[in-house]
Amino acid sequence: LAPLTGAVAVYGTANKNGADLAFKEINDAGGVNGKMIEFNTKDEKGEAADAITAYNSLLDEGVVAILGDVTSAPCAAVAQESVANNTPMITATGTSADITTYGNNFFRVCYTDPLQGKTMATFAVQNLEAKTAAILYNVSSDYSDGLSKAFEEKAADLNLTILTKESYGENDKDFKTQLTSIANMNPDVLFVPDYYGQVSLIANQAKEVGLQATLLGADGWDGVLDVIGDATDVVEGAYFCNHYSTDSDNEKVQAFINNYKATYNETPNAFAALAYDAAYILADALSRAESMEEQDVIDALAATTYEGVTGKISFDAFIRAAMDKAYVK
Repeated sequence: LAPLTGAVAVYGTANKNGADLAFKEINDAGGVNGKMIEFNTKDEKGEAADAITAYNSLLDEGVVAILGDVTSAPCAAVAQESVANNTPMITATGTSADITTYGNNFFRVCYTDPLQGKTMATFAVQNLEAKTAAILYNVSSDYSDGLSKAFEEKAADLNLTILTKESYGENDKDFKTQLTSIANMNPDVLFVPDYYGQVSLIANQAKEVGLQATLLGADGWDGVLDVIGDATDVVEGAYFCNHYSTDSDNEKVQAFINNYKATYNETPNAFAALAYDAAYILADALSRAESMEEQDVIDALAATTYEGVTGKISFDAFIRAAMDKAYVK
């Protein structure tokens, strides 16, 4: 399940490409216990309702397990829907804290929003020596709201003063009123937890109003350079946390990057890397499962320990991924 069209298609395409590459490598190496994996992708356009429709379509086709969804709201929708059927599911990139709490059949490869919100507040204080901060978040987005709350809570622990917390709606395009108000308060950092499309608009308008604060973001920023065009100066000096770094000297990371570039003629973003790991984790679980029955696949997934491109991955009692590190880029 992935948004191959719509506002977050960059993420869905990256997920599909990463998983496609992994499954091709697995099949070329003999498949799973001698059987080839057939990988079928459904476009859910980044919408929860479409994700449920696509989910049910995959069940009708008799799939053994599902890789997806990609962003938090569709993930939450299908996670809740999947409990009744005990469908083995693994999301590569769904970061919202609650999506793994509905049933023991749903797994995640990535870290959670609370972790990255806390990470960026800590980075602001420890690395940037920030004393004051502002938050500009999307009130219509569970993803953005969860990140902003986590940042705010950690800021309080670190004595990082939040001067103001401004909001906007999902379809807003003009942020100058909020940004002008923030600029007048002159915070050291501005945390903007949203996806790359909104971030590109906000970064441009922040420069227009003369905002001097260092911009901070989360993994939703990955892809901002793909949409911002030649105006890269508007994000110069900004930081966001991410699930892996292309600068890593790890041999597995560099082999993945080289293979991905050779296949797709572009550098893989974190969504591609996470999907690549998710595909290998799923194939590994299928190879260890006693049968292809739902609970056997779930039990095999729960027993996973995997050293992937994005780190060492295992699952705790609440089926949340335990990552060994998060990167700030």
